[in-house]
Amino acid sequence: MRTAALLKLLHGLDPCENPQTTLAHLAHRAGQSRFHFHRSFRARLGETPRQFIERLRLEQAAARLVHSKDSVLAIALASGFASHEVFTRAFRRHFGCTPARYRLTALAQATDAERARHLALTGAIGPCVRLFRLPLQHPPRRSAMPTLSIAREERPAQPLLLIRRRLVRTELQAMLGECFGKLYAHGQRAGLPIAGFPLARYVTMGPGLWTVEAAMPLATSAPGEGEIEPGALPAGPVVLGIHAGPYEELPATHAAIERWLETRGLRAAGAPWEWYVTDPSQHPDPADWRTEVYWPLAP
Repeated sequence: MRTAALLKLLHGLDPCENPQTTLAHLAHRAGQSRFHFHRSFRARLGETPRQFIERLRLEQAAARLVHSKDSVLAIALASGFASHEVFTRAFRRHFGCTPARYRLTALAQATDAERARHLALTGAIGPCVRLFRLPLQHPPRRSAMPTLSIAREERPAQPLLLIRRRLVRTELQAMLGECFGKLYAHGQRAGLPIAGFPLARYVTMGPGLWTVEAAMPLATSAPGEGEIEPGALPAGPVVLGIHAGPYEELPATHAAIERWLETRGLRAAGAPWEWYVTDPSQHPDPADWRTEVYWPLAP
């Protein structure tokens, strides 16, 4: 299944609002047999349709637990579960604790605004967390430059959780999809306040191996676990380029920023990063995608 077809399938999908969402329903929407759809879906998203649907329901329920004062039963029913008992068993399997315990411990120091942001981002990132930066295979031709604007600005420091890998360029999309999934899942289970869409930082880019960090921004600093490390985007001056369109055309925006720096006698300092600020499952047309490309500047 091509990325574009999968995004159209996910567009507007909300298993919490439609508890009847099943493999048969999704396969029918995709125009495929259940067997072929199950195989291609798992290959693209790393989980079966059933695992995908249950994960979205549980993550939305967890975000609602820490955002609202609704009862556990009300949240369970609103998330598509038949009873308190069914919900609690599924929640414990996924998060390792009961819904009541999660409500007490998750996002413990977060403000009301951070909890609301976390809820909104959970709904936006969850369905497509492995699809950010994936190629379209057959991107549409463009006659205009994909760089909408370039400007200098000051940025505050931004806490992150990240995974750093050494890889060849052709492994980039697969690495980011895998690592974004791991970071997002860890943040959900640990009850960490998500502060934005995922991003990729290019530490080194040589003719052979690249060093790339897949990262998830947080409202507050948090410890890592295993290969997941704490980190931060640096405070200070940056050049921000707004990229429009498919991810395949991002090199053109990086090149435009380099030319912008040269014409102004400015010098980059540090690793550039791409911030994927559009939810592709809600905007399946690549022309609507926006990516923020940052290059830190020397003081």
